[in-house]
Amino acid sequence: MSILITGVLHENRIQDILIKGNHIVSIGNLAHVQADTCIDGTGKAILPSFMNGHTHAAMTLLRGFADDMPLGVWLKDHIWPIEAKMTEEDVYWGAKFACLEMIRTGTTFFADMYWHFPGTARAVQEMGIRAGLSAALFDFGDKERARQAKDQVEKLYEKYASLSERIIFTLGPHAIYTVSKDSLAWVAEYAEDKDLLIHLHVSETSTEVENCLKEHGMRPVEYLDSVGLLSPRLMACHCVWLSDHEMDLLARNHVQVIHNPASNLKLASGTFRYQPLADRGLNIGLGTDGCASNNNLDMFEEMKLAALLAKSASGDATVLPAVDAFALATKNMAAMYGLECGEIREGMLADCMLVNLNHPQLTPGHHLLSNVVYSANGDCVDTVICNGRVLMEDGVVPGEEEITAGFRACVDRLTGA
Repeated sequence: MSILITGVLHENRIQDILIKGNHIVSIGNLAHVQADTCIDGTGKAILPSFMNGHTHAAMTLLRGFADDMPLGVWLKDHIWPIEAKMTEEDVYWGAKFACLEMIRTGTTFFADMYWHFPGTARAVQEMGIRAGLSAALFDFGDKERARQAKDQVEKLYEKYASLSERIIFTLGPHAIYTVSKDSLAWVAEYAEDKDLLIHLHVSETSTEVENCLKEHGMRPVEYLDSVGLLSPRLMACHCVWLSDHEMDLLARNHVQVIHNPASNLKLASGTFRYQPLADRGLNIGLGTDGCASNNNLDMFEEMKLAALLAKSASGDATVLPAVDAFALATKNMAAMYGLECGEIREGMLADCMLVNLNHPQLTPGHHLLSNVVYSANGDCVDTVICNGRVLMEDGVVPGEEEITAGFRACVDRLTGA
């Protein structure tokens, strides 16, 4: 299978892009080349597609369900009770609808942590995108629940670790306040043994820090260090309430950090300290969090918020410029997951999007990436390709009506509508 994209803007020049199989194989003047599929890139620019570093995909089912509440109340009184009613089929449709939203807004990879792993995996397989799917682990300090959770993780690993080249199996201990010390230590050992990445909420709220100090006599990152979880395998999400010493620990252990600006703002969690983390050389990625706390999966919005928050926090307009904000959502994320994507170059995986240069938000075109970060939203995306397969062209995703109908039926069942 080959795809030829003609006359598209790439690095400020009009060029042709040839995709064979799932890789970009040639960039230049390719007027002589024949391909199975030809896409007219006139009036469009090609960019690497986005990678969403932290979300809970099936929470599309809960978009707008319980807003404007503190995190603790939101989770315990509203989110966890309705999640207890969800079936694998609900999660399948919720995740499939999330994939649809992500494709429409230029995202072809997401890192997920949620219940009913098989439902999300099935949705990813069918929708054609990539994902780092976490086997979620909660035990709330209960030894029997911990045993069952570990057993479930091992079973999922055996079945899904080699399921697809587009799915990366990861471990998903939820947080230090929902997973016991013994289970966190087990996760660290299991990840080392199986060569797996770990997806974890870290220091999202001041309450989490206060409770950790009371219970363990140390701050969350120090606690994670004591149980052996700090390593390049760890994707530490949120990381809002960090001391300088904790940032040093993260850097010393080459931990990967995921910034979630919209969710942090909506839940009033606090301010992510971008520049001090970047100054320490940490690799920082970007994520939306789930639709119940954002409330969308549009990575354009996340880039803008990340850039503006970093500038505001530092009082320096030069901090996190557009080029670097774009990297948070593309090549930085690719490096975390060891994927050869995040850039449009020969030899890279064919994960890309075409944006409409005639869209008002991309006009005039003084600087494409500045427009993409500060002006655009997902509506500017025209075409999306993942792993060498066209998932959306001219703004159309095949099967969208069926996906929406299946999704709405699940929402109605869960809410009694």
